[in-house]
Order: sequence, then C-alpha cells, then structure tokens
Amino acid sequence: MKFVEVEWNPESGGFWLDPSGYVAELPKLVDDLPKGARAFASDPGHYDFGSPRCVKDLELVGASLAGDGDAGFEVRFGANEWKHDSGLVIRYAQVSDLRLAAPGASINDLGSVLLDEILPAKHGCRHEIVFIGGTLAISCADFDARWEWDGGPGGADFE
Repeated sequence: MKFVEVEWNPESGGFWLDPSGYVAELPKLVDDLPKGARAFASDPGHYDFGSPRCVKDLELVGASLAGDGDAGFEVRFGANEWKHDSGLVIRYAQVSDLRLAAPGASINDLGSVLLDEILPAKHGCRHEIVFIGGTLAISCADFDARWEWDGGPGGADFE
C-alpha cells in the first residue's frame, strides 16, 4: 500500500496499523476515484476503528467471478460479532487485474481484514485489502460496496 501502514510488530505480537497518511491524502485523491469507490473510501466510518462501518476485522467468507460477461468479481465479508452489525459485499466491475499474495496459503486462509486502501488508476481504481495472512488487490473500472444484514439488503449503500 502507498499511504496506509500495516506492519508486524514482533515485540507486541500483533500488527501496527496506521491509516492516517491515507486519510490525510484522500481529499487530494477523492475526485479522481470513480463514483462507487469514492463513496466507500470517503465514508466517515471507514477508517474509524470503533465504527461498525470500518473494514478492520471483517472476515472473508467468499469470492467469485461474475457470470455476466462484465469481467466482474465479488467479494463477501462476514461481520465481526464484536464490532459490525452487518457484513459487506463488494462487487467490482470491469476487473483488469486481480492479484492474491498469500504466502503458503489460499484465499480461504487469509484471516481477518487489517486495512485497505483505494487509489485512482488508469482505468478506474485499485483496491488493495491487507489481511492477516496476505493481500488481495483488484484493479477495476469501479465497484459497488454494500453493508448487508445476514446476506440480505438492509445496510447503508455507497452510491
């Protein structure tokens, strides 16, 4: 990631997380992000660790390619019972690059989300998500992120 800091701290036996560089840079980037990505990145709760709309601590529960010929990709996250009141579904449109870095693991072994970062890219945006066990990076035209209740609509939309 370019602005968000995620580092393993062996002394504490945990991760040190700092989104402040990205939060400070976001006002300069936001107008260059596509509509859906812009709304999701600029949500006030996105980087507030105490907010139920913060991505930290979400659990990856599924990922699939869309069958509609749009080069789409969908990622589903389950809520952390101590923090979130709903899960999150992100539907990426016109995916041009998809990268998984999970040393010694598969997409099913990534663990919980630490933080993410959304940056403008040539044909839309790049969304990088860092998990305890690896990183998922998606370059796409735009995406739709929805907080959903138990797999059904009901949460806040980002449009």
